[in-house]
This record gives sequence, structure tokens and C-alpha cells, in this order.
Amino acid sequence: MIPVPGYEGQAVAVFGLGRTGITAARALIAGGAKVLVWDDNPETRARAQAAGLELSDLDRADWAAISALVLSPGVPLTHPQPHRFVIRARELGLPVIGDMELFATAMLALPKERRPGIIGITGTNGKSTTTALIGHILKKAGRDVRVGGNIGDAVLGLEPPRAHTVFVLELSSYQLDLVHSLHCDVAIWLNLTEDHIDRHGDMAGYKAAKFRIFANQTESDLAVVGIDDEPSTAVMTRLKAEHSQQITAISSGYSISRGVYALGAKLFDATGKTCTEIMDLTSVPALPGSHNAQNVAAAYAAVRHFGVEPEQIAAAIQSFPGLAHRLEFVGAQKGIRFFNDSKATNADAAAKALASFDTIYWIAGGRKKEGGIGSLAKYFPHITKAYLIGEAAGEFAATLGPAVPCEIAGTLENAIGLALRDASSGGRTAPVILLSPACASFDQFRDFEHRGDAFRMLVQSRIGKP
Repeated sequence: MIPVPGYEGQAVAVFGLGRTGITAARALIAGGAKVLVWDDNPETRARAQAAGLELSDLDRADWAAISALVLSPGVPLTHPQPHRFVIRARELGLPVIGDMELFATAMLALPKERRPGIIGITGTNGKSTTTALIGHILKKAGRDVRVGGNIGDAVLGLEPPRAHTVFVLELSSYQLDLVHSLHCDVAIWLNLTEDHIDRHGDMAGYKAAKFRIFANQTESDLAVVGIDDEPSTAVMTRLKAEHSQQITAISSGYSISRGVYALGAKLFDATGKTCTEIMDLTSVPALPGSHNAQNVAAAYAAVRHFGVEPEQIAAAIQSFPGLAHRLEFVGAQKGIRFFNDSKATNADAAAKALASFDTIYWIAGGRKKEGGIGSLAKYFPHITKAYLIGEAAGEFAATLGPAVPCEIAGTLENAIGLALRDASSGGRTAPVILLSPACASFDQFRDFEHRGDAFRMLVQSRIGKP
């Protein structure tokens, strides 16, 4: 745990007692603060008590004695309307911050020579994979690494830094909304598409929250910016006009003269005077698709800033195991590859998986979400056959219509068996059996993790582990 200094003997309110809130409360207590913790959910309060925290009803607290309000990321800050405690804190002029700001405070309290390196990663898609990949590369290079934030452990629950530690932090817009002092040696902006509008009000608010990742960078720092979507290209333009840090552009769609890019399944470094081919991305089974090529480009640019050599980076990328349930490679048999993309709970998420392969035996369905799968029509030519499960099976079959042969499988186990039968006898090149449901899981499973774990277990019981 990282103790939080600066609040010794002061009362700090912590609202929201999930994983992040409980960890923040403990870190504040370790730093000497008097912590008042509360949550509107009685079950969450009970779990916090069971974890050893003493509750304080913030509706009855003496707010005049409180120095700051620490929010868990999911608590409404502005939209649809601020939480009542946010309003109270602002009326009193109190700082409204999150655990990432407490982390920044703790790092700034260290002598300069002991401060760790910090790599922050944000974007609408790809944050978790990029964060995990950077951590993997740095560990393979022998660096002392901490990976956390919006992935894995809450940042204050990580081990304190030692000399030359590097923190690799996934940063959501919710977290960035609550940070003011965080200084990223490398700040990565992957992409931006419409998301979390209920939280931020509109795209401008969402973009402004994410842009905070660059706020405290200086001339010696690096901004890594994906330029494959228009909002992100505008971010690059703004950084060049208004900021002083170094900037590396990344792309997975076309060559760029000053940056890192993937083209034709190869990774290129064009940050210097010449353009150098780094590696063939087809040798990395855990990272298929152009979206993962962008993640690789971002990771490469980030770790080069920390002095890792290209050969080390390429070797580490090839050994990356991938993230569970995010286009996770789970095995192969006689040329047929199996991928678990259970995290794809809507059509937009499934689109990236469907764009990644040409011969897909697609397992989809579950509890449908708004919009269905009509938006995936442009990827139908990639689908050799679909195997439909769960409540959405009938509706999905109607949408696929004559364009895609399909079969109502009902259960995941049946779907795997049918897909393996057809892929084995189809005589097609590079067949892929893909679970990318485009649906929630709750009709047949607890959550997407349960669904993905079941897929992995069922596949590996048939073909063995990779």
C-alpha cells in the first residue's frame, strides 16, 4: 500500500466504498488522516465494515471540519447532476478528488531523485490491453514495474516505489475527472469515440476529461497520440499548438513520417531520421487485428522513451499472453484457432473482433442490448457461419438472414461443438472459432468473465491448453 501524506490529523471524507474507495481510505489512514467513510448502498457499507473500516454518515457529518472529499470514480460529478456530497463540498470550497490525485500527492511528496516514472494510458478502447502490454515489456526488460489504476489493483493498493520504479496506469475519463496534479512521463491517448455521455454531458466534456492526462507534462515528457480518428487528430493539433512536450504519433492504418505505425501486419519506427521495420505482428497470436496493432504501436513508443531497445521490445511482445476475455487466444487444433472475446457485450465491441479475421465461425448471442447487430452488416462477409445462443438467438438469426448461414445452438457448449465440426470439414484457410457475443451474459452466466471462463474450459477440454 502507498500511504498518502499531507492530511496528517485532518478529516477526509471518502464516499463510495468499492475497491477504489476502501483502498483510498486505508491509504489515507496509513498516512495519518482521520477518515470518514460512507456509501449510499447498505450492502457496500456492510462490506466496508467487514473490511475493518468504521463508518461515518456523511449526511450527519460536520463538514466544516472536513479538509477534502475523495470520490470513487463512479460517483456523479457533473451529470446527470452532481451527487449531493459533491454539491456540499463545492459550497464549502473543498477539494473534490479521487484516488489518482491522492497517488499524485504521494509521489510529489517524494524527493525528486526517488520519484518513479509514470506511464498513463487513456482512450475509449484498448486501454487495458495497452497497459498490460507495457507492463509486460518493462518486466521482461528487467524493470521494477507496478501496473494498476483502472485495471487490476487500485493504484494506492500497489507497492510503494523503489528506485527506478515505473508505474503503468490505465486512466479512465472518470478517474481523470478527479485528478489535478498527476504528472505522466509518458501520456498515451489511444483513440476517442462516443462513450460515457451520461457522465460527461456531451463529447466535449468526455474529451476534456481525457485531455487532462497531458496537463502537467513538460519538455522532457512524451505524449503518444493515436491519429486514426478525427477527434484524436484534433488532439494532436492542439498539443502541437499549446503544449511543449515531445509528441509521437501512432497509427494502425497508414504510414506516418514522424511516429510509430503498423502497416501490412508489420510494425515500423519512423521516429528517427530513417524508418525501421521492428517486427512482423503476425507472429503475435495474442494480439490480432488492427486495433491491437495500434495498442502495440503505443506500447512500443512508450517503452522506447524509457530506454528499452527495439529487439527487447519485439521479443517481449511476442511472449505477451493477452488479456482474458479480450480477443484472448485460448488454443488451436489442426489449424483452427479459438478466441475468447466475451468482453464484447455489444455490437461496437464485437466489430473489432469481426474485423480481425477473414474466416470466422462466430458464436454470438445472450441477452441483447439496444441496437442489435444490424450495424455489423459490413463484417458479414468475414463470417463463414454463425452459431447463436441465449435469448437473442432468434432475433440475431433474423438479422443475419440470407447473408450469413446460421444455426440456433442454444448453449455455449453446443455452439462450440457445432463450430468445431464445421470448421474441421470446411476446407477453408485459417479458420477461427470466435466467441464475440455482442450481448450481455446474464441469461446464462453470472457475467462476461463467467461466460469467457466457460468458453476457455470447454475449448481446452476438447483440444488441450495452448
